[in-house]
Amino acid sequence: MDARKLLLLIMALVMAGISAVVFRSMFGGKSEAEAAPALSAPAAQASGPEVAVAIRPLPVGAIISPESIRYQRWPAELVGNNYYIKGQSDLAALNGSVVRYAITAGAPLTQGALVKPGDRGFLAAALGPGMRAITISVSAQSGVAGFVFPGDRVDLMLTQEVPGGGDGPPLKAAETIIRNLRVLATDQRTDKTVDEEGKTVVANTSNVTIEATPKIAEKIAVAQTIGQLSLALRSIADNRAELEERIASGTVKLPADVDPKAERQMLLELTSRPIDDNPSYTVGADVSRFQRSSVPPRTSAGASAVPASPASNPGGTGVRVARGNTVTLSNAGAK
Repeated sequence: MDARKLLLLIMALVMAGISAVVFRSMFGGKSEAEAAPALSAPAAQASGPEVAVAIRPLPVGAIISPESIRYQRWPAELVGNNYYIKGQSDLAALNGSVVRYAITAGAPLTQGALVKPGDRGFLAAALGPGMRAITISVSAQSGVAGFVFPGDRVDLMLTQEVPGGGDGPPLKAAETIIRNLRVLATDQRTDKTVDEEGKTVVANTSNVTIEATPKIAEKIAVAQTIGQLSLALRSIADNRAELEERIASGTVKLPADVDPKAERQMLLELTSRPIDDNPSYTVGADVSRFQRSSVPPRTSAGASAVPASPASNPGGTGVRVARGNTVTLSNAGAK
């Protein structure tokens, strides 16, 4: 190739490059400039007021807490008169309310969907499906000195004396008959009492209403006639640990083909159910060496429990001899 043809080829390549740069600056630059404002423009937001919405799904009977709801801006044309609107209502005032109708996550809360403490029908709405409310009498000692509040979970202990038969003191025993009971109300209050500074007021109560299954409610009714009932306040972390122990022991079995979301819901329901199996107990001998470890045995049916009188034993003094469970009478000094 001669020098002239080579020079023409180089000039053609240079002109092609210049044309490409000019074309890109004329058309490509304009599109990028137009696209930049579109990318930097903020997303359109609803121009209406902020209303209370559910952060997570709220089933029937769920108790509202600060972690359950928040304010979110909502289109003005969709806001109803029964919504909880910021500036017109206070979210703190909704704490402790019970969900009457199921609310999905992100849906606004309506006034008809909640029952506030003290409203008519609150206790019935607070009960879970198939559950019952039963009231027990407590004192300052058996009621944890007033530190039990609605929403807490407690264990129920029964303390009694078993006389049995024969001599000696009766057997003293205490047993935890039911665990993981939810407190619905203390006396006639279904919410916590707070002072002017917002602190919870501790007050002794004489009655505590708890949630139980129909069968457990029957057991509690019978237990109140046997001895004294006492409450033991549970830790928040106990439910999960106790459930894992029951799953490991085989008491609770989870299906293998359930999806993770359904499994979490199932575990949540299991941790909220009261437990009345495998009760634990303590007798007097476990506390003091001077107390009994079993019920006093019965004496022989034909033996007398009192010494013989001189009239019934004219020949001498009556002596009672006990050999195990057998008691016999013998004469001393008879002629």
